[in-house]
Amino acid sequence: QVQLVESGGGLVQPGGSLRLSCAASRSIFKFYTMGWYRQAPGKQRELVASITSGERTNYADSVKGRFTISRNNAKNTVYLQMNSLKPDDTAVYYCNTEPAPDDSWGQGTQVTVSS
Repeated sequence: QVQLVESGGGLVQPGGSLRLSCAASRSIFKFYTMGWYRQAPGKQRELVASITSGERTNYADSVKGRFTISRNNAKNTVYLQMNSLKPDDTAVYYCNTEPAPDDSWGQGTQVTVSS
């Protein structure tokens, strides 16, 4: 599998912004649809955004208009620009292929939105 490392999370105030990055270890990354997922305490993991190899995007209703997923295949990296953050965006964010293998999840990056 492709090794994926998420970064860019942190603590922000409501209304703030963060940019998450996901770095892949293999150039074959460019052929996959990639997704950003998140999981909050007591909640199931959910797909929040995805981007195909042709850069077509899809978003969960909860983040539509606020989040933007993008990719730079030359850098084997996928990004998630998060604007107008809300407290209910608080979660651990993961990147993976879409669909994702059941047994292949990294550590993720923590996003906390709080005053």
